[in-house]
Amino acid sequence: MDPAATIAGLVAVLNTSQLIIHLSLRQMQRNRARRLRHRRESLKSESGTELSETTSPSAQDMTLAMGHVDFVERRFWARETSTEWWDRIVLQVWDESQWLRNFRMRKGTFLELCELLSPALKRKDTRMRAALTVQKRVAIALWKLATPDSYRSVANHFGVGKSTVGVVVMQVAKAIVKVLLPKVVTLGNAQVIIDGFAAMGFPNCGGAIDGTHIPILGPDHQASQYINRKGYFSMVLQALVDHRGRFTNIYVGWPGKVHDARVFRNSGLFRRLQEGIYFPDHKITLGDVEMPTVILGDPAYPLMPWLMKPYTGALDTEKELFNYRLSKCRMVVECAFGRLKGRWRSLLTRCDLSETNIPIVIAACCVLHNLCESKGE
Repeated sequence: MDPAATIAGLVAVLNTSQLIIHLSLRQMQRNRARRLRHRRESLKSESGTELSETTSPSAQDMTLAMGHVDFVERRFWARETSTEWWDRIVLQVWDESQWLRNFRMRKGTFLELCELLSPALKRKDTRMRAALTVQKRVAIALWKLATPDSYRSVANHFGVGKSTVGVVVMQVAKAIVKVLLPKVVTLGNAQVIIDGFAAMGFPNCGGAIDGTHIPILGPDHQASQYINRKGYFSMVLQALVDHRGRFTNIYVGWPGKVHDARVFRNSGLFRRLQEGIYFPDHKITLGDVEMPTVILGDPAYPLMPWLMKPYTGALDTEKELFNYRLSKCRMVVECAFGRLKGRWRSLLTRCDLSETNIPIVIAACCVLHNLCESKGE
């Protein structure tokens, strides 16, 4: 074949290919624009959902098609949500009783909490959207912890996305544990606690200890270890409380199958009590016996020089009186658990978080419990 004819044929094929590609790209652009237009029209006509569309004149998508440049403006959209309920009703209209009923604290306490957590929770606005305020973040977390509402329900209340609720709850819980746990869940004035228990009938007592089970969903790994004696999946919260029902020490994270005594022996509280460094060196003499500062537990706990538990078996009058006074003082920890779960009712339902996040949320609830107790709320 003549070389010139071959070259001419190849050029014709290339020109034809370029023309086909060019026409195909233009047709794809037209089809895409038509689909987007039909989609917007169908959304407006069928669902009635309003879409907020923002254009950016500086962001242009250039498509090069065989020497021809088309400019397509980028767009993004988000569903319209309403924040009227939070901005205009809750913040401006609700009275103190409504704040207490829904957020478990008065508005003044809520604002104090927001101020304390502000350095850890404040976020910067971006070009895409404004960041949630610290007050709104804390309110979302308190509402979720205080009620058994679903993530969708909380999201609809506050005008945010469902996934945003889960993210915000963990952000606030972590901030509470990091900033407030070392300041709020502490022993405080030991002598005041000792005097408080003495007024209730037990001398030289520094606290009452017990454990409670927090329901959880069955974990993927070693799920059988989390089934407690009552037959459901749970995680153990061990707490030492003072005479007013405030937590002075918490230890959380052990699977529900583990016995309270084993949890206690593996806690930092046990080691410090064993070494005699948890309470100040305050001993009293009863008769001819020198008595150190003790804590009170139920029969599940081991009898130690610094841990008193009830007598068992056949009891005489003196032992019955001892058991009565011990049980009367030890009941403060049972009442504290009741108020904790009654105040933060998400602890009554099966927690759907991961095994690493559940202890953080439980600890945050204990901190909030102490804050509310100290304010009488």
